[in-house]
Amino acid sequence: NKHFSLALGIKPSQVTNALKYSLATGNWGDQKKAMSSTAGVSQVLNRYTFASTLSHLRRTNTPIGRDGKLAKPRQLHNTHWGLVCPAETPEGQACGLVKNLSLMCYVSVGTPADPIVDFMIARNMEVLEEYEPLRYPNATKIFVNGTWVGVHQDPKHLVSLVAGLRRRNVISFEVSLVRDIRDREFKIFSDAGRVMRPLFVVEQEETGDHGVEKGRLVLTKEHVQRLEADKELGRYHPSYFGWKGLQESGVIEYLDAEEEETSMICMTPEDLDTYRLRKMGIEVDEEDPENPNKRIRTKMNPTTHMYTHCEIHPAMLLG
Repeated sequence: NKHFSLALGIKPSQVTNALKYSLATGNWGDQKKAMSSTAGVSQVLNRYTFASTLSHLRRTNTPIGRDGKLAKPRQLHNTHWGLVCPAETPEGQACGLVKNLSLMCYVSVGTPADPIVDFMIARNMEVLEEYEPLRYPNATKIFVNGTWVGVHQDPKHLVSLVAGLRRRNVISFEVSLVRDIRDREFKIFSDAGRVMRPLFVVEQEETGDHGVEKGRLVLTKEHVQRLEADKELGRYHPSYFGWKGLQESGVIEYLDAEEEETSMICMTPEDLDTYRLRKMGIEVDEEDPENPNKRIRTKMNPTTHMYTHCEIHPAMLLG
């Protein structure tokens, strides 16, 4: 005739000890079934030096047996550019399987996508339920996080509207917008776990909000002066500009791998100037061809390319 009580049926020490065991050994699962449980889930944080701690926190792992003689997963791939450090990897068995994120690489946290869908419905996106394929055979499909939500007649206008929202920081900077013109698709991703990297934005409009002429970096001397002034202000000052200020004023944009494929990225601001002069028809002479330390540049075709972004610095490639 006792009252029902959970405390009598559960030994608190059991829960504690099981968790302690898992955290201490990294074998995630029951102690008795140690063979079947996942190993290496928790690790002891490296505290040798400050740099080793940072390196340990940005480490990635490829779950392939270390003893396999596969060369492919260990090799450097073109898509690692700017996201994974090409040099920082252990030697020996784990070479190329354990990698490290690059300096500016950022992993998205994820933001809710419903407000974007509502915004697009308000901007005459036809919801999928009401879409008649025979009436509009050429409409652009709109996907949000892989789900087909609707179609739109004027994708160019819609894409520029949503991109404008992102540059003005109305929607999160980590939302990625991919317009595939050939397949007539507009994909929006706002989920977690996408690797992204920041790039300088190149002005695309003739009459932009920034007052910058088309084809120049949105970054101006005013921004640099504000960053200079930050040294006196300190990080917690209300008018501190900083990285966040650059992001909010649309100077910098984060691109993930999907969106990077639809953009045209130039290596240095100097290349951007050369390109602009060539487009005007002014011939720019190359660097001294005899110089052994000159940088190898890609051949530029001013008639086809239109740059949308510019690399911040080549060192951002490394970890």
